[in-house]
Amino acid sequence: MVAVGGRADACEADGVAGWQPVPGVDVGKYPLDTPGNEGWLAAVRNARAELAAEGCCVLRGFIKPELVSTLRDEGVALAPHAYYTVENVNAYNIPLDADLPPDHPGRIVLRRGNAFVARDLIPAEALIQRLYTDARFQRFVADCFGLAELHEYTDPLAGLCLNVVAPGMSHPWHFDTNEFTVSMLTQEPECGGVFEYCPSIRSREAENFADVRAVLTGHGERLIRRLELRPGDLQLFQGRFSLHRVSPVGGTVQRHSAIFAYSDTPGLIGTAERTRQLFGRVLPDHLAVGEARGDRLLD
Repeated sequence: MVAVGGRADACEADGVAGWQPVPGVDVGKYPLDTPGNEGWLAAVRNARAELAAEGCCVLRGFIKPELVSTLRDEGVALAPHAYYTVENVNAYNIPLDADLPPDHPGRIVLRRGNAFVARDLIPAEALIQRLYTDARFQRFVADCFGLAELHEYTDPLAGLCLNVVAPGMSHPWHFDTNEFTVSMLTQEPECGGVFEYCPSIRSREAENFADVRAVLTGHGERLIRRLELRPGDLQLFQGRFSLHRVSPVGGTVQRHSAIFAYSDTPGLIGTAERTRQLFGRVLPDHLAVGEARGDRLLD
């Protein structure tokens, strides 16, 4: 993703949004309706502590119990609109024929079978769409990550999407292009589909290829942590530096999760190559974007 201008300030709508219910959130557990109060601050402190210790934080029961079925039903209705493709990739999402040393982890081929529903196919009234754009939700997420401000992606496809993993498929080991990730399981599979991650397996200064290769070849169990997620749980994750995957889904039920894409940099739009890979199409905005990174990591 690269910045091309534009701004979505998380605090712009506070004066108006404060009079409306926070979409779907159990404000008894997470008082997003009263920014800055003690309950808010306690939730933020807990999230920051968990992120510092684990590289990941799960806010259990973030969505009201009575709305979890709504969350699921909306995802089920959206899933047929996903761009389905199965392809060979590597953990860095770089070309498989890249000029790399023989023992480089980027030479290990993985099978990617998950699919994405793009934001422009998600109705404005959908719970995840309303939550994504809510100023108090954005402010809360920013506080949890210790960010001064948070911006929605300008990208019309990747800002919000539904990740669909069908039975027999997986979302293989990879790194995120953004330093932090916000997601929510909306439908759990009958079995499998476990979120697995290796916290801080690399840093801005070091790729740590040996550890990455150990995980990819089945010799890095000591580095892997696993999460039991339930629909309606909010997950905050440092995916730029933590190798992660969704293990193969079993049974007959798809795994669905909403991905809320934000950045501390305004105006982010995906490159044409990456957008076409994920969504099967590009828009004029993507064609105008060049390649840029905030660090020198491989992907």
